[in-house]
Amino acid sequence: MLCSVEGLSIDFLVYNVYGFACYALFNTAFFFNKRIGDEYARRNDGHENLVRFNDLFFSYHALVLSLVTFAQSFYYKRAPAQSSSLYLLSFIKLGCSMIKYIPQAWLNYQRKSTTGWSIHNIMLDFTGGTLSFAQLILDAIRSGNVTEALGNPVKFGMGLASIGFDLVFLTQHFVLYTDRYDPQDIEAQVRCQSAPSTYGSTDSSDVSTF
Repeated sequence: MLCSVEGLSIDFLVYNVYGFACYALFNTAFFFNKRIGDEYARRNDGHENLVRFNDLFFSYHALVLSLVTFAQSFYYKRAPAQSSSLYLLSFIKLGCSMIKYIPQAWLNYQRKSTTGWSIHNIMLDFTGGTLSFAQLILDAIRSGNVTEALGNPVKFGMGLASIGFDLVFLTQHFVLYTDRYDPQDIEAQVRCQSAPSTYGSTDSSDVSTF
């Protein structure tokens, strides 16, 4: 027995586990969730999706074996640590942080309102992002090399992204869209006002005679 994984790429193992985990979730959703199946049929002229039990079994079988192989890389002798996978995962997180705010900002712009959405979450996020960014800068200044702040590009980028988008949200909430109402409720009120009113009308059956 070799009892070594020196010739095995750790990056390959990480990507393999991640890929089969996503594939297993995809197959699980399409195989068990009827709503997803119905939506698929509506989008594809009534045809049902082709995910079958063997697809489900294969994805979880591959995921389990990938996890076993990945676990062996921590037990058996291996080559020096490879950090590219960790950098990739961190940049994926940075990418998610850069784009996750956009749908909410766009929704606020379309509705011209921030009603139904908590500004307190943004205040906390802004506070955390500011403190994280400040810590990074202060650590760099303390070390005597300000450029070290860029040595952790993910933390640097996440801090800037959260602060920047939080400022957008705060501007929307406190400056641009200060009316605290739900646009849908206003539309309902307009419909009610435009409908014929029966208030104050009298019916002969309601009039008492003496």
